[in-house]
Amino acid sequence: MNKQQHAVVIGAGVAGLTTAALLAKDGFEVTIVEKNGEVGGRAGDLSDPNYPGFRWDTGPSWYLMPDAFDHYFELLGTTTEQELDLKLLNPGYRVYSGSEDPINIPFGKEAAIEFFESVEKGAGAQLRAYLDSAQETYEIAINRFLYTTFSALGPILHPEVLSRVGKLLSLLSQSMQVYVNTRFKDTRLRQILSYPAVFLSSSPDKTPAMYHLMTHTDIVQGVRYPQGGFGAVIQAFYRLALEQGVKVRLNTAVSSIMTSTDQQRTRSTGVRVVNERGQEEQIHADLVVSAADLHHTENHLLPEHLRSYPEKYWEKRDPGIGVVLVLLGIKGKLPELEHHNLFFSQQWDEDFSVVFDGPSAARPLNASKSIYVCMTSASDPDTAPAEHENLFILVPTPPAAELGHGDCYGHEASAAVQDIAAAVIAQVAERAGIVDLEQRIVVQKTIGPADFVERYNSWGAGAIGPAHTLKQSAFLRGQNISKKIDGLYYAGSTTVPGVGVPMCLISAENVIKRIHADTSPGPLEHPLEQVVKR
Repeated sequence: MNKQQHAVVIGAGVAGLTTAALLAKDGFEVTIVEKNGEVGGRAGDLSDPNYPGFRWDTGPSWYLMPDAFDHYFELLGTTTEQELDLKLLNPGYRVYSGSEDPINIPFGKEAAIEFFESVEKGAGAQLRAYLDSAQETYEIAINRFLYTTFSALGPILHPEVLSRVGKLLSLLSQSMQVYVNTRFKDTRLRQILSYPAVFLSSSPDKTPAMYHLMTHTDIVQGVRYPQGGFGAVIQAFYRLALEQGVKVRLNTAVSSIMTSTDQQRTRSTGVRVVNERGQEEQIHADLVVSAADLHHTENHLLPEHLRSYPEKYWEKRDPGIGVVLVLLGIKGKLPELEHHNLFFSQQWDEDFSVVFDGPSAARPLNASKSIYVCMTSASDPDTAPAEHENLFILVPTPPAAELGHGDCYGHEASAAVQDIAAAVIAQVAERAGIVDLEQRIVVQKTIGPADFVERYNSWGAGAIGPAHTLKQSAFLRGQNISKKIDGLYYAGSTTVPGVGVPMCLISAENVIKRIHADTSPGPLEHPLEQVVKR
């Protein structure tokens, strides 16, 4: 009987937990090492003992691409229904645009088509064609471009792709902004269809139209909410990892990845860490998977001569958006808000210019901007005390650590973060008609760009991951394996296939494919069985 191989996974975020569980299911002995004191990474949650009853997600809050979650759970021999309690949101979200009255976006293709037609004559037929294209593109992406390591040309040269090559090239060669604006005239409809670029850490004018597939996920597949928030999702991933026998070591920071060279081949042999007692330690392993930030992994955990993605590689890369997060506990109910709320300003293009080109005297950071407001207490009474609400406000900012910290993690909030928080509270109050919002705040917390650097080693203070521009999509996003070190793999939002919880789930599966030299496209069969007996 072969000796069981040992794998070390760096980071206990979504990608780390799910990669570890799949590795254990595949027959490895697995240890996760995590620098922070809790699992979840960017998908964290927060409560304050001084204000019992309030709880906030501090990261992902949109449960989209349910098929990716379903497939992951099935790989481990379970189901989403067994692991999570999901609630379908209808309306999916509310939109405030300029001075117009708010509008609710209904669930379902036909309902959305009827709604678009009520806003703009002819927009219903345009949306039908748009959604048909989005679904077709989504299915091609699932079958050919997401569940793959791009280590073979077969997935790209398949007839399913070649027969649509003209359309795909057109979608890649124009921006989402152009694609949407040529089909719809109403500003609100344009904003609704373009804003998913922000979930891709980008802007509509820099995001390929290929990503119009995102509208299929929120309108056709629908927006769901896991009771307990994304904290419940993380606990499900954590629970399944432990059930597979994964060992999780918290407060254990990796200082370097160990390697050995034999016959001019270098391979990973484990990691050096500073453990929970502050002592240096070595953890030996047959392979290492880093689910940490790729820039940090390459440029801080490896010597210069073994870096596949050295500093020079990052010089022309786009780190994506930064954010300031404002977490509020509010006394009294807020019927003016739905669970998900998008506030779009009339200075739409200028908003993105501030984020990606930097602020100006005419457009400072704390000016009115397009923001996202989540009120999970609308669906989950366990996130706020009775007759109270909790708000999570996401303000896109330049990815700039110098904007400073918030006050959630032991720092005093910087002046810039405080200014942004004050401005956005006033903005929500004015535009939603909640005149006494500020006076009703029971508790206020903030998270700034510097917190993402400190807690998650985020490259360039990006909050989500590198932007999905054309040059940072699909195989152009990099590889999930080191080019110079055998047995070193990558997972998470900073590698392929991209940002967001579903993409992290897929990245975990792609590590398994890479280990077994599986070049097939599309999801693996489930439940996952050991491909190679160890």
